[in-house]
Amino acid sequence: MADPLPRPSDLLTLPLDDWIEWLVKDQMVPLLRPVFQALQWPVNQILGGFEVALLAIPFLVFMVAGCAVAWRVAGRNVAIFTAVALVFLDLVGIWEESMTTLSMVLTAVLFCALVGVPLGIWAGRSDRFAAGIRPVLDIMQTTPAFVYLVPVVMLFGVGMVPGVIATIIFSMPPIIRLTNLGIRQVSGDLVEAGHAFGATPRQILFEIQIPLALRAILAGLNQTLMLSLSMVVIAALIGAEGLGLIVFQGIGRLDVGLAALGGIGIVLIAIVLDRLTQAVGDADGEPRSFRALFAKLAGRRPAAADEADPAGEPHSRGA
Repeated sequence: MADPLPRPSDLLTLPLDDWIEWLVKDQMVPLLRPVFQALQWPVNQILGGFEVALLAIPFLVFMVAGCAVAWRVAGRNVAIFTAVALVFLDLVGIWEESMTTLSMVLTAVLFCALVGVPLGIWAGRSDRFAAGIRPVLDIMQTTPAFVYLVPVVMLFGVGMVPGVIATIIFSMPPIIRLTNLGIRQVSGDLVEAGHAFGATPRQILFEIQIPLALRAILAGLNQTLMLSLSMVVIAALIGAEGLGLIVFQGIGRLDVGLAALGGIGIVLIAIVLDRLTQAVGDADGEPRSFRALFAKLAGRRPAAADEADPAGEPHSRGA
């Protein structure tokens, strides 16, 4: 049934799809191809290093090390679940694919942290930058995951590295937002006290703001990790391997068992990584600095200078 009232499209239509295709295919790709190739190089090196290292570790060594880390960080129950999950992945024959997926996730999370944490800190310390980056993050978080694949394929091609790049772009907003939130939630009185004692902006950032915002930063890292695991499945559509490829093959063949196998593997990896990252910055033993965080992972008590006093304020240095 025709609309009896006039519409704007009766007078004018905008060929937005043609404009975007012209901009990307005819302008950006030829002009910025060397830049895109350069961006792929570090991702390819880190991804290859992780994959080779994980596949080279014997299963028993990996299981013992993983369970030991899980026991130290999250307790006995998580360690037992980690052992059961790893044994299950090997028994059903998807161990190599699981390590490939884990290497993709670790690479994506590493680059998200290297880029997202500084951007979040900048947004937390600058209202103007925060206002400018907020709509970009809104677009990144509301754009469907499949939409990311189109420009990534046009700009970077297909394969493992483009899949990881799409995962990085899709997974980065949470760590930026929560780092920004953590920095802004630091009490202004503590920052003023730091200024009163003659602390430089760098000292205030690294000795007051980042330690007190570390729990929020770790929460953002946890969310980025979960989004990365969900995106690596979709990245199989552009040539990424691992468990996502198993799921994609199962869907293509209407093989419910094969698709379920890949899905269960991703779920098990997600649960283990989620419990570990949550336990690192839990409320009962929240690390107050990166040194205290590493001390917790290593099984040592942090030095007194890294601990907070009962009031939640960091000890001053060199007073």
